[in-house]
Amino acid sequence: MVLVLFVIVISIVASIIDAVLGTRLFNPIFSLAVLLPSLAVGVRRLHDLDRSGWWLLLSLIPLIGAIVLIVWFVGRGTPGANRFGPDPLGIIGLSPRPAV
Repeated sequence: MVLVLFVIVISIVASIIDAVLGTRLFNPIFSLAVLLPSLAVGVRRLHDLDRSGWWLLLSLIPLIGAIVLIVWFVGRGTPGANRFGPDPLGIIGLSPRPAV
């Protein structure tokens, strides 16, 4: 959440710098620099949900795709290991204990 806020603030600052200098240089460069890490985080989150990273292409559908992805991203991940590997929270002991 803090990372998204950081990206938004830096994007606004880059836009202001572009407006002051009369260029279109800083904001596109920053956007390209953030693109690959953003895709990686999205794919990683989809893998935590036991979904393929290709589901990220759903964001290309205006409005509906973004809403579906947001709902998936805020949901709880698959408990335990799935086909993409072990539960990352289970490795460090943060996974909730199973009901007894």
